[in-house]
Amino acid sequence: MAFFQAVRSRLVKFDTAGRRRSAAEIETAIRQVIDKAIVSDKVIDVFDAASIKKPDISILSDEFMKEIKGMKCRGLALELLKKLLNDEIKSRSKKNLVQSKSLLEMLESALRRYRNKILTGTEVIDELIGVARNITELDKRGEISGLSDDELAFYDALADNRSAVEVLGDEKLREPAIVLVERVRRNATIDWTVKESVKSRMRVIVKRLLREYGYPPDKRKIATDTVLQQAELYAEAWTT
Repeated sequence: MAFFQAVRSRLVKFDTAGRRRSAAEIETAIRQVIDKAIVSDKVIDVFDAASIKKPDISILSDEFMKEIKGMKCRGLALELLKKLLNDEIKSRSKKNLVQSKSLLEMLESALRRYRNKILTGTEVIDELIGVARNITELDKRGEISGLSDDELAFYDALADNRSAVEVLGDEKLREPAIVLVERVRRNATIDWTVKESVKSRMRVIVKRLLREYGYPPDKRKIATDTVLQQAELYAEAWTT
């Protein structure tokens, strides 16, 4: 699969027919190749097929990262890591705005330095493995802080402003994050993200809460915007 992804990335750049193919055309072509190439009358373990040990905890476990790092084909290892990390970050972007944005910036920064020949193939793989380990560490925060995934997402929205963390501290930011989840959930209504009157009321609720907990005045507007963007990610789940 990683091999075909690598082929796809090249096909996007080159077209022997003399015209640029659309992303949809390339995707369809790749899927057709994969469908023809992976044909079996039984269940296939893709990790065994790729001579990679199956991770016993998660796709981004330390053991699996060691398998990736040990692959002889560096290009294949890089494409596989890019695919795994992109998919992981994409899934997180539906739940945690700030966290997914930060991870994506880390990923794109490493790949940009690799394209500009600042990093070698081995070095960029190490960088991407570092991003994977960062993701693993982020997943442990809930157990350590005692916050739910929803509360962590709103905590990140508040803590995105480092000066607020310096003024209030991590501990003091937890309480408004918990209260935000409760108040936003309680006031969310069907289609609230497209109803200006409801959006305005939600903005007032967030501003009042930030003032109530002593959030830095000069950063309240940015924090309010970030919190509302985060709330929109949960809009459908909280109103159904």
